[in-house]
Amino acid sequence: MRKFIVRRAIGSILALLAAALLVFSASRLLADPKYLLLPEQGRMGIDEEVWNRMADELHLNDAIPVQFGYWLWDLAHGDLGTDLQDGLPLWPKMKKKFVPSIKLGIVSWVLATIVGIPLGVLSAVKRGTPWDYIGRTFALLGQATPAFVLAIILILLFTVWLGWLPAGTQGEGLAIRNYIMPTITLSWLPAASYLRLTRSAMLEVLDSEFVKLARAKGVGSSTVIWKHAFKNAALAPLTATVLVFAGFITGAVVVEAVFAWPGIGSFAVQSVFTNNINILVVITVMFTALFIAANFVADVLYAFIDPRIRYN
Repeated sequence: MRKFIVRRAIGSILALLAAALLVFSASRLLADPKYLLLPEQGRMGIDEEVWNRMADELHLNDAIPVQFGYWLWDLAHGDLGTDLQDGLPLWPKMKKKFVPSIKLGIVSWVLATIVGIPLGVLSAVKRGTPWDYIGRTFALLGQATPAFVLAIILILLFTVWLGWLPAGTQGEGLAIRNYIMPTITLSWLPAASYLRLTRSAMLEVLDSEFVKLARAKGVGSSTVIWKHAFKNAALAPLTATVLVFAGFITGAVVVEAVFAWPGIGSFAVQSVFTNNINILVVITVMFTALFIAANFVADVLYAFIDPRIRYN
């Protein structure tokens, strides 16, 4: 087990380093960093000596791998650079933007999980009944309805017509009313995906020989469903739930834009419009790191659930 985890950890670190090098190299190819880092009033008429001194201070005359090494060293020590718009450090801004996305992501992930997976189990156990048709209809609608369409419908219904819920912003503290519509919008598609994956995996396991044998021995229905069937069918929804959680934490751009949510997704969109390359590079690397970490966690959970994986 220890060797399995070490191999996966080394692979994850190498993947992260490769992704960071790719993103950093692409940022250097977009434009000369000196033009981005110089103040607007200093870009015209600046002499050669100032250009060279700035290039030396920022290691811009070195090769890309050397520049990447310095940048990676600063990143490892918490120095994310500065905002090109106001010159302020990025780390406090990133923390401020990540907190709303984390809150919204956790709430949405919990809602999607507690709705999608039990409905998938129910749909598989009650195959061919009205419960099954209700679950399959929910899955179809969830995967066919775009997030921005659902968000607009919810705003039109609960804000414009009924006046029950606010249309946007996070609100002060944990304002539950402000979380309802963004959470439903963000969790709708993942819940439908959980349902489909869980239902398909459960149907396959329920038709297997060992489940039929357990039923023939007189094992209780709940024990057969949750201990024998669901445990063996959990790999598919487990993959989805870990990756969905990472996606929720990194922020849903559409949901945050529609509901004016002050999260990391909205921050990234603003950086694109302002050509703030420092913010885009840091956010891209952080998103990549979160997804790589999510895959690593999923691999480790696989090994605990199914010992055959770690033995292979």
